[in-house]
Amino acid sequence: MNSRQIEVFAAVMKAGTVSRAAEILGVTQPGVSRLIAELERSLGFALFDRVRNRIVPTPEGRTFFAEVEANFRGMDRLRASAARIRDYGAGQLRVATLSALSSSIVPNAVLRFRNLRPDATVTLMVLPSRDVRDGVASGIYDIGLAADEIDVTGVVHQVFVQPRALCAMPLGHPLATRETIGPHDLSGVDFVAYVPEDRARQRFDMILSEAGAAPPRVVVETIYAATVCALVAQGVGVGLISPYAIAGHDQSQLVLRPFEPAVQSRSLLILPPDKPKSQLVRDFIDCLMAAR
Repeated sequence: MNSRQIEVFAAVMKAGTVSRAAEILGVTQPGVSRLIAELERSLGFALFDRVRNRIVPTPEGRTFFAEVEANFRGMDRLRASAARIRDYGAGQLRVATLSALSSSIVPNAVLRFRNLRPDATVTLMVLPSRDVRDGVASGIYDIGLAADEIDVTGVVHQVFVQPRALCAMPLGHPLATRETIGPHDLSGVDFVAYVPEDRARQRFDMILSEAGAAPPRVVVETIYAATVCALVAQGVGVGLISPYAIAGHDQSQLVLRPFEPAVQSRSLLILPPDKPKSQLVRDFIDCLMAAR
């Protein structure tokens, strides 16, 4: 049994006669009959009965044709899948991001991507930056956004955004009357800080040291920008927050002021190593860049 015999058999079943099948296939009638006879010998049962110079499918022939059609439908699905992969890349995109960008840039990028590739599925995970890095390096995620304190060994990386942090304080806070906040303004003030290994925290501590300012009173440390927003809004203390982290959150209970000198919170776009970018990945990166 070979693919040519199956093709001829399917043509005869659909056309109803050997002559019509031969015409459709562009071969001679004896050639069609020969291939059908060879297929029957290979299968071990008759596919057609010959009745008054006509061929009539046997019950076995009808059953076998149902299997052939199912196989053809499977091939059609494979061809359609191949076309989608060729045109758009794999149909599912796996993205991981740090919390600070999960309520602003990334949702905007996902919306743009859905408009561009409505048939694609996005799996989006919000994780600590080190987990984003590990997932991208191991191939679990196609694209990652992480803070710049990660170990970039084993990933392809580039700077994505590096906004200047704002000083956030609760409504009615004494510092809310100032136009800008400086290092000395925060001396002894209750403060919601990022953990010591956070690069933005390290830059902030360095600025305080270089200014000779007494440090604020750190009352909570966290890795999540959303947690800083929530704690400041509740009146726990003052904090430094990326403008991207604030977007998407209720700002009605916050007062925001520039902090000088600038403290930049830099985020990286990371990709798996030694892996060509699919069209789907390239399209999502374009959407991320447009959403900044």
